[in-house]
Amino acid sequence: MRTVWIWGDQLNRDLAHLRGAVPDDSRVLLVVSGAKLTARRWHVQKLHLVVSAMRHFAAELEDRGFDVDLRRAPTMRAGLEAHVAEYRPDLVRAMEPASLTGDRLLRDLAGSGSLPCGLEVVDSDHFLCHWRDFDTWADGRDHLKMEDFYRWRRRETGYLMDGDQPAGGRWNLDHDNREPPTDDLADTAPEPVTSRLDDLDRDSVGWLPDSTFGAPPDGTWATTRRRALARLRHFVDHALPRFGDHQDAMVSGAWALNHSLLSHALNLGLLHPREVCDAVEGAYRAGDAPLNAAEGFIRQVIGWREYTWGVYRRWMPEYAHHNALGAVLDVPPAFTGEADTDMACVADTVRHIHDHAYAHHIPRLMVLANLATSAGIDPARLTDWMHASFIDGYDWVMVPNVVGMGTFADGGRMSTKPYVSGGAYIDRMSDHCGGCRYDRSKRVGADACPFTTLYWDFLDRHRDRLSGNHRLARAYHTLDRLKDLGSVRERAGEVRQRLSDGTL
Repeated sequence: MRTVWIWGDQLNRDLAHLRGAVPDDSRVLLVVSGAKLTARRWHVQKLHLVVSAMRHFAAELEDRGFDVDLRRAPTMRAGLEAHVAEYRPDLVRAMEPASLTGDRLLRDLAGSGSLPCGLEVVDSDHFLCHWRDFDTWADGRDHLKMEDFYRWRRRETGYLMDGDQPAGGRWNLDHDNREPPTDDLADTAPEPVTSRLDDLDRDSVGWLPDSTFGAPPDGTWATTRRRALARLRHFVDHALPRFGDHQDAMVSGAWALNHSLLSHALNLGLLHPREVCDAVEGAYRAGDAPLNAAEGFIRQVIGWREYTWGVYRRWMPEYAHHNALGAVLDVPPAFTGEADTDMACVADTVRHIHDHAYAHHIPRLMVLANLATSAGIDPARLTDWMHASFIDGYDWVMVPNVVGMGTFADGGRMSTKPYVSGGAYIDRMSDHCGGCRYDRSKRVGADACPFTTLYWDFLDRHRDRLSGNHRLARAYHTLDRLKDLGSVRERAGEVRQRLSDGTL
C-alpha cells in the first residue's frame, strides 16, 4: 500500500496528490510539526486555522474510508520517517509544496535515499499557472510586469473574455475601483460569515504553543471545505456586487467591508482558484455583479496571486534577502501591539490584525508597508512579522509582497516605484484622518503627520537611487522647492526614533 502525504496547505480531495487514490490502495499521512508551530510567534487564529483544518480534513478522509495517520512530530521529516517505519509503505506520494522550504525537504529526501521506499512528487495543481509555465512565459523578457502576465492568463483561461477580446473592451478596470469611502459604506457591507466552533475546533486550541498572540479563534475562518464554500457563496451573492468601486477604501472599525475573505481558504486548498473565478464570472454573466467588481477580483486571483507564486519560485531564495534601500530598523511596537500609537490609521489596522489576523490589501500596503518603507524598517523583519500575523500569510505570499511590492527592497523588480505616500492619500481613501491627533497636511512640527514627514524625508534620503524614476519626477520637482527641508529631516529623525521607542 502507498502513502499519500498531505501538507497543511493542500487540504483538497481534488488536488493532484489525492486524485485517483482510494482507501484500498492508499493510506494518508498528515504531519503537525512542532518546529512549525514554534518557528515564529504566530497569531493564534492563523495557527489554529491550519491545525484545525488539518484535523477536520483528516476526519473527512476517515469518513470516506481512508486509513489516516494524523501524526504530531518534532519536524515534518521526523513525522514522515516515523510513519514509514511503522507502516512500511511501498511508495510515498506527495504534491510539491507551495513554499521552497518544503520543496527542499522533498528534494533532500529523494536525493539522499534515506527512505526505505520510493518517493513520488507530483506537480502542484493548487494554482492555475504552474511555475514552469510561468518560467516559460518569463524567459527572454527584460522586465516582468504583472499586467502582461494577467492579460496572458486571461487569454489562456478564457476568464472575462468575449472571443479574443476582454469583456467590456478593457483589460483592466482598476481606475474604476479606487473610489473613496462613502458615509454608508460600512453600514451597507454584509456581515462576514462565521461558523460555530465545533469539538475539533475547540480541542485544537490545546495543540497550540503558549507563545501565540491575538484574539482567540471565533469562527471567522473556515476550517472545512463546506464552510469555505458557504463563504464563497456569501461573497458572490452579497459582497461582490459592491466590491469593485470601493475595494481600496478604509473605514475605521470596518475590517471586512465588501472583501471576499477567501484568501485563507484558497491558500489552504479548501477552495481552488478555478471554482472561485468560475463563481465570480458566473455572477457577472448572469447580470448579478458589475464588470469592474468581477474583473477586479479575478485580477487579484489569476493575476496578482499567481504572479506572486511565479516570481517567488523564479527568484528565490536570494530574493528574500534583498534590501536595496538599506533599511535597518526593527518592526515597531506600534505594529506588534506592544505599544499604543496616536496614528489613527495604524491603530485601526493593528486592531484588526489583533482581532482577526487580517487587514485588506490597502491597509497592508499603504499603511503598514508605506510607513515601514518611509521609516526604513528592515524588509526581512517586516516579512517575518507579516507572515506570522496574517491569516493568509505564507512564505510564497509574503516574501514577494513585502520585499517587492511593499518596501521596494528589490530595487524595482516587481514594481516601478516605491508605494510610499504622505497623509494625503490616507485622508482621501479613509475616514482615519479626521479624528487623528496628527495633521496630514503638515510635514514639520509636533503635530505633523508622520506619513507626510517621512514621505518627503524618504525621497530626500534616496535621491541618488530614485530621482531618475520618471514616475517620481513630479514628487522630486516639489521636493526641490521645499523651503523647510532641513526641518523635515530633523522631524523625520524624531519620528523614526519615536516609532522605534513606541511613543509615536
